[in-house]
Amino acid sequence: MPSETQPPDTGRRPVAYMNEKFLNSPDARALRILAEFLEPLSHFRREKIRDTVVFFGSARLRETGPLHEYYEDARTLARMLTEWSHQFTNSHFRFVVCSGGGPGIMEAANRGAYDADGKTVGLNIGLPFEQLPNPYITPELSFEFHYFFMRKFWFAYLAKALVVFPGGFGTLDEMMELLTLSQTQKLAKKLTILLYGSKYWKEIVNFDALVKYGMISPEDLNLFQFADDPQTAFDLLKAGLTTYAMQVDSPELPAIARSRNPQKPSGTA
Repeated sequence: MPSETQPPDTGRRPVAYMNEKFLNSPDARALRILAEFLEPLSHFRREKIRDTVVFFGSARLRETGPLHEYYEDARTLARMLTEWSHQFTNSHFRFVVCSGGGPGIMEAANRGAYDADGKTVGLNIGLPFEQLPNPYITPELSFEFHYFFMRKFWFAYLAKALVVFPGGFGTLDEMMELLTLSQTQKLAKKLTILLYGSKYWKEIVNFDALVKYGMISPEDLNLFQFADDPQTAFDLLKAGLTTYAMQVDSPELPAIARSRNPQKPSGTA
């Protein structure tokens, strides 16, 4: 018999979009994926972020310890880039430093932008090692992802340049993803790509051997450049961004995928 203080159970279920059990079920996976697109999109539009410069690199390279100079170089480069980008701030923010949101090189990049009083983006992801967002990310631009592919999408979607510091499996995966998108012309933009630390990268990836064995074309080596100090990296980034990203275009977020329509000339979207 129902309690006098409790309304009778009507048997009505919550609407689907408020049903936590359903939203966490396999049947709602598509909704969760879509949410990891729409929620960052709404923040980027509200914060007027037009495009980004993405920093990749190891979470293990800290301010002190082995190879700590890479942390300092990433911080310095991000600061220099952010100071330079202030001149382009009008109705939108240009060339905002973006990282994977965690420690190491990611923290250094966000910290450098923070040093220069700039907005800075962190695209964090839950990992078994309990990676937490670093404290230098702009709070409104700090995101948590479950799906790696949606996180990668946001790295690529707004990027106008990429700087890859030494790193492990994750850094290699992210770098190769963007190199492949550039090589296959699936980015509707020219992406300036820098590999920071030529000694490291030439030992880790034998790009010349890929050409030698015919796995990539010789011109694919022009997709990226090497830099070994913050000033050189900054000069290369500034040249690339000035050449390829300063043209007048729509302030709307850019498209990433380029379709090949047989009714249109090659190179059209």
